[in-house]
Amino acid sequence: MKTETSNFLDSKVLSRLMALPLNARQAMIGGVSGRHRSPVRGSSIEFAQYRKYVPGDDTRRLDWRTWGRTDRFYIKEFEADTNLRLALIVDASGSMAYGPKDATRLDFCRRLGGTMGYLAAHQGDAVGLWGVGKDHRQKIPAKRGASHLRLVLDQLAQLEPKGETTILESLHEAAEQISQRALVVVASDFFVEPAQLKHALEHLRFRKHDVALFHVLDQVEIDFDFDRPARFVDMEGGETLMADPSLIARRYRDAVKQYLAEMDDVICATGADYHRVMLKEPYEDVLARFLLARLQRKGRG
Repeated sequence: MKTETSNFLDSKVLSRLMALPLNARQAMIGGVSGRHRSPVRGSSIEFAQYRKYVPGDDTRRLDWRTWGRTDRFYIKEFEADTNLRLALIVDASGSMAYGPKDATRLDFCRRLGGTMGYLAAHQGDAVGLWGVGKDHRQKIPAKRGASHLRLVLDQLAQLEPKGETTILESLHEAAEQISQRALVVVASDFFVEPAQLKHALEHLRFRKHDVALFHVLDQVEIDFDFDRPARFVDMEGGETLMADPSLIARRYRDAVKQYLAEMDDVICATGADYHRVMLKEPYEDVLARFLLARLQRKGRG
């Protein structure tokens, strides 16, 4: 069933978060002037460094005070400001259907990604979308403008959770096909081997992308506090297993603990901006923490 855009864009949430900018953790390369730091030197109010004058440089940028002290010509360089490219990668595999009606994992990620896309577009940045799943391999390149944002939101609304995940393939494809530096935001349950995820994240970082992960889990998946025999269903493969929780609970919890520890090791090794969130958390609180952390990090820089 198609989801309406109004179901995952809340005007009150947008109003609350509008004052918080979406910042990149590293220099971006964009096509227009914007609010984000660029690795290219240009004209801005933020001083970067001095360098020696070479013939052909703009003499208006000569520092005459330095010349008066040293009798040498130096050029002032400033950080050029550019726009950001936001690439949303939203998992639409079968396991993303986990959760109550209208509050599934995919619903959570839709709200998270849609709101972030709206905020990015509002500050003049480009937004794109990658749907992840056997039947969802949309690739909408990041562009600016209200009409393009509408296209992204409409495609996000049409995602349906089914089939096996293609998250690893999609991350590698994104690393190869997103031609310029971008903020790549991935929302998923990450039901993959952490070692394989590490390779995909390293690929993205090698391409100079700023990577942020939202790992959406449910507390029940961690606690495994079932007290009677139950039938467990593989939401991606369809297989079922009848089991007595009292016989497997300890081994299950040990396996989950090991998985989460391996995920922490992957994040430590790759430097990805990682956020482990519970399905029942208000998504607006998750986004507010994310935006504030990036704002504070930029302030310290």
